[in-house]
Amino acid sequence: MSEVKRKFATILATDCVSFSKHMAENEEGTLSSLNSCRSIIDEYIEKHGGRIFHTAGDSVLAEFNSPVETVNCAISFQDRIYERNETLTEENGDKPLLWRVGVHCDEVILENDNVYGNGVNIAARLEAQCSPGQILVSRAINEQVVSRIEAISQAAGKKKLKNISDAFEVFSICSEKTTNLVAPSKPSETLHEFKNQKPMVAILPFKNLNANEDSAFLIDGIFEDILTELSMVRQVSVVSRQSSMNFTESGANLDQFISQFNVNFLIQGSIRSAGPRVRITVSLVDADTQEVLWSKKFDRTLDDIFEVQDEIVRSVIKEILGEIELASLSRAKRKPTENMSSYEFLLRGKEGHHTLTAEANANALEMFDAAIEADPENAQAYAWKACTLGQAMVRGYVNKPMQEIMPEFSNLMSNALSIDPNDFECHRLQCAVNTMMGDMKAALEHGKKAYDVNPNDPRILQQYGEVLLKTGKTEEGCDLTLLALEYDPIAQGQTNSDKRKSDGVFGCVLDDRPDVGLEIASGMIGRSEKVLIYSAALAVSSAGVLEDFSWLIDDLKNADFGKIEEAIEEMGKFDVVVQSKLKEVFLDYVLPLREAA
Repeated sequence: MSEVKRKFATILATDCVSFSKHMAENEEGTLSSLNSCRSIIDEYIEKHGGRIFHTAGDSVLAEFNSPVETVNCAISFQDRIYERNETLTEENGDKPLLWRVGVHCDEVILENDNVYGNGVNIAARLEAQCSPGQILVSRAINEQVVSRIEAISQAAGKKKLKNISDAFEVFSICSEKTTNLVAPSKPSETLHEFKNQKPMVAILPFKNLNANEDSAFLIDGIFEDILTELSMVRQVSVVSRQSSMNFTESGANLDQFISQFNVNFLIQGSIRSAGPRVRITVSLVDADTQEVLWSKKFDRTLDDIFEVQDEIVRSVIKEILGEIELASLSRAKRKPTENMSSYEFLLRGKEGHHTLTAEANANALEMFDAAIEADPENAQAYAWKACTLGQAMVRGYVNKPMQEIMPEFSNLMSNALSIDPNDFECHRLQCAVNTMMGDMKAALEHGKKAYDVNPNDPRILQQYGEVLLKTGKTEEGCDLTLLALEYDPIAQGQTNSDKRKSDGVFGCVLDDRPDVGLEIASGMIGRSEKVLIYSAALAVSSAGVLEDFSWLIDDLKNADFGKIEEAIEEMGKFDVVVQSKLKEVFLDYVLPLREAA
C-alpha cells in the first residue's frame, strides 16, 4: 500500500447541468462550449490556490486550503460563465451551459494524487442538489465565509444527501448576476411499477404427451414463445423461464414455488403433436384458490401455431387485467417467419443454446444457419445465432480470439435489426457489448430499447439496470437489478443465486440501500472481495460499525486486500463519491481487522 496521509481541506465539486441532453442535441457545439467553460473554471481554480484532483469530462473535483478562496473561486467562474452565456447566439453554434457547485470542508485522506473522505463525499452530494448556476455549501463553510464574500448567502433548509445524511443543513450562495437564474422545472419522474404492485404470472413448462422425445424442442419452444409474449406486457410481472424450468426439474412442491415468487396466476398446459397437427391444452389457475379461471383446447396444424399462441396470451391477459388494449400484443410484429421449416430449425437452435455444452452450442449454430437458409428474413434466427456465438465466446466453447468472432457477431445483429428494428435480443446483446467496450451512451440507448419492448426479461433487467447504475441513474438501476433477482434468482448457467445477488449488492451500495444490500449479501454462499468492501460500506452506513455482522468480519479477515483495493479503484469509474466512501471504510474499519489479527 502507498503511504496514506490525512489533512483538513476544503473541497469544491462542480459539473455541467444536463450535459448528456446537450450532447444528444448538439455534440460538436456542446464539446466546444464545455472546453470554453473548463478553461474558465481551471483558470480560477489555479488563481485561487486550488488543485484539481479528479475530472471526468463535465465534472471537476478540486481541493483548497481556504474556504474563502474556494467560495470566491466558485463565485468568479459562475459569473464568468454567466457572462459568456449572455454573449452567445444561435449562429455561432456554441451552447450556453450552466454549472452547479458544491463546497464543504472536512478531514480528507491523501493517497498519491487522489483525495478521499467525507469532504469529497459531501461536496459532491451538495453539488448534485444545487440549483443551476449557483453554489450550495455546508453550514461549516457558510459560517466561515458569510461575512467575507461579496455574494448573497441564503439558508436553503435541510437536504437528504445520499450515503451521507437524511437532514443536512445547507446554504445557497449566488452573486448579483446569477441570483435571477431560475432552475428549470423538472418533469415528475416515476419509477417503473414494482413487482408487488402488478399481478405475478408464472407459466410452467408444458407437459409433453408424445411418446417420441424428439418433439421436446417443439413443446419447449411453444412454452418459451408464450412466456416471451407475456413478458412483453408491461402491466404484469412474469417469473423467468429459468425459474420455472428449475422448479419443474427439482420436483419441489408447487406451494413452495408459489410462495417463493409470490405468484398470483399460474398457466399450465400440455401438448401432443402428430405430423403437422398439434393439440394444445392450456389453463389459467388462480394460485391462491386453485380455481381454473380459463381453459381451452386447441386442435390445429403447426401452420396456425402463432395464432394459437396469440389467442392464449390475449385470453390470459384479458382474464387477469380485464378488457385492455395492449400494443405489445401486436403478434404481426413478433411473428418470426411464415416458413415452418425455418421456425422448427429456430426452435431446435434455441434448445441447443439452452443446453449449455460445447456440442449443443455447435449444433445450435448449425440449426440457426438452417433457419436462415430456409427463410433469410427470419430476424430471430440471426439474433439467436449472435447470442449463441456470444455464449461460445464467454464459455470457451470456441478456440478463437474475440477479434475474429466479433465481425460475424456484428454482422448477424445488423441483419437482425435491419429486418426487425425492435428485436429485443439484439438490443440486449448490443447493450452488453457496448457496456464491455465502455461506450455507455450506446449501451443506454440499446438497453432502453430492449427494456421498452420486454420489461420482464431478467437478462434485460440486469443488463440495463447495470448501465443505469454506472451512469448515475442509481434509483431506477437498482430497482431493475433487484427485480432481476426477484424474477430469476438462479440465472441460466449458474448453480446458485450468488451472481444475481452480487449485482444486487452493487446496486444497493450505489443507491444507498444498506439494509437491503446487507440482507442480500448475508445470504450469499461465496462473497467476492468486491461484495465484501461494498458490504462493509453498507454496514458502516447502517450501524456505524462492522461488529454487528459476524459473517462479514470473518470473511474480511481472510480477504485479499489487494483485490479490495482494485475494487475501490474500479468504483472511481462510476461514482467518485462512493469510491471515496469505500476508501474511507477500508482504511478506518477494514485494515484494523488485519492489524488486530
